[in-house]
Amino acid sequence: MAARLVKRCTCLLREATRVAPAPSPVPLGRLRPAGVAHKTLTSSPSPPVPGPLSHVGKEQVFTPYPERQEVDVLIEKATQPEELLALLGGDHGLHHHHAALILIQLSRLLSERTADKAWLLQEPRFLQLLHLVNSQIAAVWHGTLVKLLRSLYALALPPTSRELQSVEQEVRWRMRRLKYKHLAFLAESSTAYMQERGSRELLAELLLHLERRWAEIEDSRTLVAIMVKAGHLSESLMNRLEDKCLELAEQFGPDELRKVLVALAVQKRRSVPLLRAVSYHLVQKPFSLTKGVLLDLAYAYGKLGFHQTQVFQRLAADLLPLTPSLTSSEVARCAKSFAFLKWLSLPLFEAFTQHVLSRAQSVTLPHLCDMLLAFARLNFRPEQEERFFSLVHERLGAQLAGLDPSLQVDVVWALCVLQQAREAGLQAVLHPDFHTQFLGSESPKDWSTFQKLLHINASAQLEHPDYKGPLLPASALVPRPSGNRKVTPLQKELQDTLKGLLGSADRARFLVAMQFGWVLGEGSPTLRPG
Repeated sequence: MAARLVKRCTCLLREATRVAPAPSPVPLGRLRPAGVAHKTLTSSPSPPVPGPLSHVGKEQVFTPYPERQEVDVLIEKATQPEELLALLGGDHGLHHHHAALILIQLSRLLSERTADKAWLLQEPRFLQLLHLVNSQIAAVWHGTLVKLLRSLYALALPPTSRELQSVEQEVRWRMRRLKYKHLAFLAESSTAYMQERGSRELLAELLLHLERRWAEIEDSRTLVAIMVKAGHLSESLMNRLEDKCLELAEQFGPDELRKVLVALAVQKRRSVPLLRAVSYHLVQKPFSLTKGVLLDLAYAYGKLGFHQTQVFQRLAADLLPLTPSLTSSEVARCAKSFAFLKWLSLPLFEAFTQHVLSRAQSVTLPHLCDMLLAFARLNFRPEQEERFFSLVHERLGAQLAGLDPSLQVDVVWALCVLQQAREAGLQAVLHPDFHTQFLGSESPKDWSTFQKLLHINASAQLEHPDYKGPLLPASALVPRPSGNRKVTPLQKELQDTLKGLLGSADRARFLVAMQFGWVLGEGSPTLRPG
């Protein structure tokens, strides 16, 4: 092996001496390795250049990236597809590299012109470009190759296209030699297309290489892009990316912190170490947070149910002066996020109330319902409650019956919590024709709605003495069997301790059905008389 290597280096030196402008020999360290090393290098081959150095012993010699030519400038400056296609008819001497660049530029120009894509797929010159690239696909450089694949996806080539399949296969063959930035580019730009077009093998191999080489990630932008675009496709990859986030958290800016939190929220991944790290940097660094970042952060924390008081205080303080510039949907969205967190900032929610009142005519009913539910979850009654609830009742009016049934129950429940329910609303949701759809249902959503109906029924009996009905039937108030519910160790220890203090287990009951449909005694007993 060593003898063959020396022989080839000697041949290279002899050929280089013939064509060198100076008589001095070319240092061995500056020679390009021969084609035998093709499989171990990470750079792509370029087309052979005519001359004595193009072949040595009938094997290809690696050459630098093609020099920039006039046609490259024409491709970059083109603003119409016809300008690019016209280059085929000139005397520019296009080769496979130029054809790939033209295809990439075509996809950029037609990114928002769907109608022209159908015409382009039937254009003979476009098919000629595809054939030219496909004939020498192995000579296309790595960076151009991954951009070409993205472009062919964007141009909506059919999955059965021979040229598209050829490019996909070439990417698979080179996957191990691609730099990590190329893998990240594919993950960021092409994973959605691979899912839509059924390129499962290529997608699976891409995710596998992203996971195996995760330690090569060096910058926060690449990390966040992969997490957002491909993290949800692989559990093991997402675990690696979370570890890398902990390592690079100090490099994150506010926008990257936002993207990480939103990615976790969308995937419902409550990674406590990562959430703590992100929260620390949000509190400690003097970031200037924009309105969009603040709203997304509130959404992510609310979705994940992660409590960090210092972060919430900063979000509320930064949002307060921005409240007049928020839209009704943004105010409702922010209020919902803080309501899910069970965290109340009185100045911020008073500002939300004033925002709704000042835009009473433009606030939509769904947004008003969201605000009402947020207030109920936080048990918040604004200073201007009379004006606010007058607006709520005025806007609900006859529109309550037109809402989704579960939303109707939510709205009346919220009014009961805030002690603002009216007889018409109670009658609407307690009517047999309405509540029957929720009785006996096993779905979690319907069960939650039924629990709110129990609350509404109890509120009608206890807080509205003049209410004449209807009410839930007695059969609906019988508590559902809870014998299958697992008793926690704390509950068991508490019950045993109470039994010991009372002196006898017969003196206490732990599961007591009330007339309003609730079960008391999960943690504390009801004492028997005498």
